[in-house]
Formats: sequence, C-alpha cells, structure tokens
Amino acid sequence: MVYNIFVSEDKKNSGSASPASGQLAINLDTTPILYTNNILITAGEDGVVFDFCQRVGNTPQARVVARIGMSPAHAKKFLMVLKDQLDNNSKTGQTGSRTVN
Repeated sequence: MVYNIFVSEDKKNSGSASPASGQLAINLDTTPILYTNNILITAGEDGVVFDFCQRVGNTPQARVVARIGMSPAHAKKFLMVLKDQLDNNSKTGQTGSRTVN
C-alpha cells in the first residue's frame, strides 16, 4: 500500500495538480529506496541540508547516499508531517495521507 504526503512551498501547486492527488510518477527502476542508519543535519537561516548516510561495515565510517536541501519553512512543514505520520503509525499501525500547502 502506498501513502502520498505532499509538502509544498508553492501556493500555485495546491489542489488537484499536487502529487498527492495522483500526479506523481516514480520510476522504480531508476529511483531505488536507499536505507539510511545515520542522518546529519545542517541548518542555517537560508536552509536545511539532510545528509542521509549508511555505516560502512563494523567501522566508524559512514558514506553519504543522498543529500536533500530545503528552506527552513519547508523543513518545518516536513517535520510536522513526519511527526503526524509517526504518531498515527504508532497508534494505528499504518500511515495515512495528508496534503500540506
């Protein structure tokens, strides 16, 4: 089962044109899911950068597998949606769908 969560800063992309309404296409052959067990977060007044990392074996080293940057406002919306999803998941055992514009 797939649940879509669309967090957008663009006020023009609300409503039926949003990916949450079924407009998002993901090619599973070219867009793999990358497992992460470490996240480094760098935040400043101009933006937030998430470095998603994987530990390298039994060493203290980690390699960055994805870097995601966003504005502070978008990061706050992302945090709110993530918290809601984790809270819902712990109560019901599944996640839901929500659009935040």
